[in-house]
Parts: sequence; structure tokens; C-alpha cells
Amino acid sequence: MKKKVAVAGATGYIGKWFIDTYKDVYDIVGLSRKEVGSNPTPQVTWRQVELYSITSTQKALEGIDVAIYLVHSMAASTRLIQGSFEDTDLILADNFVRAASANGVQQIIYLGGIMPKEGTPEQWSTHLRSRLEVEETLSGGTAALTALRASVIVGPGGSSFDMIKNLVEKLPILMCPKWTESKTQPISLNDTLEILDTCIANPNVYNKAIEIGSPEVMSYKEMLIQTAKVMKKRRVIFSVPFFSPGFSKLWVGFFGESPAQLVSPLVESLRHTMTVSPDHEFQEKQITYKNYEESVRFALSETRLPQLPKFVAVQEKSNNVRSIQRLPNTRGKNAFWVANRYKVWLPSFFRFLITAKEEPKGTVSFSLFRSAKPMLQLTLVVDRSDRKRQLFFITGGWLVGRLDYGWLEFREVLNGKYILSAIHEFVPRIPWFVYLNTQARIHLWVMNRFRNYLEKP
Repeated sequence: MKKKVAVAGATGYIGKWFIDTYKDVYDIVGLSRKEVGSNPTPQVTWRQVELYSITSTQKALEGIDVAIYLVHSMAASTRLIQGSFEDTDLILADNFVRAASANGVQQIIYLGGIMPKEGTPEQWSTHLRSRLEVEETLSGGTAALTALRASVIVGPGGSSFDMIKNLVEKLPILMCPKWTESKTQPISLNDTLEILDTCIANPNVYNKAIEIGSPEVMSYKEMLIQTAKVMKKRRVIFSVPFFSPGFSKLWVGFFGESPAQLVSPLVESLRHTMTVSPDHEFQEKQITYKNYEESVRFALSETRLPQLPKFVAVQEKSNNVRSIQRLPNTRGKNAFWVANRYKVWLPSFFRFLITAKEEPKGTVSFSLFRSAKPMLQLTLVVDRSDRKRQLFFITGGWLVGRLDYGWLEFREVLNGKYILSAIHEFVPRIPWFVYLNTQARIHLWVMNRFRNYLEKP
């Protein structure tokens, strides 16, 4: 009987190639934020999901044996998102592992990045720390985690390789900053897919971190040189001791034709040596690895791309907001304590400006100048709240544009190391431009003050 495998990030680079390659081997369920209009591949089932919602994610993972998690720094699904990419990745991973546990998913496979061998996580780039946090979060449920850590994956349509290819294509002279001397072990797309396949429902790799890469160790500068050779481009490529990280981001982003959300974390991470550790290398199957030159030739010659469904056109986003803030938990309290402390702290911080009134059933109203009409009303969702997560629907208030939409939550993450405070799908009543320059800014300021309060002993 075929294993039922869900792919989160199914329309991305690795996701679509995995589905295309193994659609007849597994009963694959592709997860997408968009609704599917027509599906050219009947062997594959598609489910619409909003990964910011635990309920939606839980429904999407019903009946799944193995879940492949390929989600990195998702684009905003709201008109405004307040929060860093690492906090966004953290809450998405926490939703996913909770939903997987609720459905009895047997295994989660996460494709992340090779970790540096030098320094501590505090000394790593934000991008790499985030990858490790996601890995730790996904390991916290009942599903066994297999964490595959890869370097640059070379194949047709891959964003990292396309960036290298575009630099070679556009620049006859490449002045390589110091970070291009860092060593790594790029791996071909086909070898990556084969390793993924080997890990599915394989107890030998449960609860393990595995670093994957071709045996060929090379620098990013050497990758540029070999790519130019395969492309038959005569390029002058040499190293220079300057180029600040900021200038490198502009240079790579412009000539590499890559978005800032990809270039910025990549450049920050490239100061680290990222090679496969002997303690974590893949040993489950003998792989005949392609070297870098072979991988590049395939990436450049393959003209066929996997077929994706046609998705229903997304309507223009309404004025909805998502705001995610990471709060310290130096006091070692749970989400229940933090949520209730916030209800007390807010009117106390603003003294007589804001008052709070809580009803027995868990509805709390915040009012301005003791007004009878609250500016914001929150209602506790009792059956979906516990000591580690407190969920409130936004149910009233003159600041709110839609009362059937939006929620606030406080939740513990990373075994209680942090508390995430998150507002989802909030729709303001005041005009959008006014909101951006008043209420949105005030909210961030207030949460920063609350963060300072929580840091005090």
C-alpha cells in the first residue's frame, strides 16, 4: 500500500520536482495556499491550506503518513505583516508540528541548511539560526523528525543556482568579495530527491539530523568559475578584500536577479564554512553523486519543468494585518500567565487612559477613557486554549473593521524559551493610510514595552 505523503511548499523548487518524480510511487497530497482550479496530474491530490492557522493545517494533514516540510520565509498572505522572517518561520513550524501530532503523522522530513562548524548559534547568521529553530520546533511533536541539511541544490529552476547563473551571464568581470572563498558542498537536484525518497518512512533516519552534499568541496568563487566554463563564457573572476555585506547584497540582488528576501540571508550566511560533518553524513544508501560540473550541465540543459495545477486567481487582499512578536520568557512562565498578565499590564501601563473589563466567560474589553463602547474586545476560545497557548477571537471594538475575522494568540515555542504574541487577519476600521501611520506603529511600540516588562526579573 502506498504511503500517503503530504508536501508543504509543494509549488516551490524542491516540492514540484519531488511530486513530478515520485507521483506514481506515493499517494502525494500537495498543500497550497491557493485553491486549485484544474489539476493536470490526477495521481496527485491538492489541498488548500492556510499554514498560519492550526485548524486549517490540521485539516490538511488528515490521513497523512509522512509530511515533507519545505516552507521557508513565506510571502505575506496579508496586506501588512509586522514581524521578522525568523518569527514567521517559527510560528509556521509550530503550527505544522501541532497539526501533525494531532493527526498521528508518522514522520516529518524537513529540508533545511547545513550548520556551521565554528562558533555557537548566537554567532551564526540570523538565517541559519532560524533554520535550526525550525528544526528544533518540528522535533517537538509526536512525529519522528528527519532533518536533512543541504548546501546549494543545483538544478533547473533553483533560485540559488539561478542567482549564480545570472551573475555569470551578466558580468564579464566578477570581483568576488571575501565571502565567496567560504567552502561548501553543493549537491545536485536529482541526488537530493533520491535522498528524500530513501528517508520516507525509514525508521533508520527517524529523529536524526543528516547533512547532505556531494563529496566535492569547493568555494562559491569556484562555483562561479565552473559555471562560466560550462556556459562557455569567458569571464575574469578574481577576489577582492572589500565589498561590505550591504554592498554585496545590492550587487548580487541586482545582477543575480534575485529577490531581497533570498539574497539578504544568503549573503549573511556565506561567511560560514558549511561542509558535511562526518558525524551527520548520509549513509542509508550508496549514492553516485554528480559533481558540480555535471549538475550544472543538467540544470542548463533541462528545458522541461514539472506541471503545476492552474490555481484560482486570488482576489485582491483586503486591509488585513498579521503581526508576530517574539517575547522573552526569562521568568519561565507559561502562555496562560503571559496572556493574563497582558490584560493587567496594558491598562496599568497606560494608567487612566485605558481600562479593562473581563467577563466571567472569558471576554475582555479594553476601553479608552472609561468609555462604554470598547475600542477592542477579545473572547477566549476555551476549547482551543491551554496552558501553553491562549487563543482569543477578535469579537468587537470600534478599532475593528470586521468582527467575524481575526484572532490574537499567545503561545509557548521552543520548549517555553519564548512566547509568541500574534495577531492574525486583523482588519482595521480606520482608513488604511491612517492605520499604517498610527495604530500599526502604536501596536509595535506597546509590544516592545511589554517585552521590556517581561525581561525584568
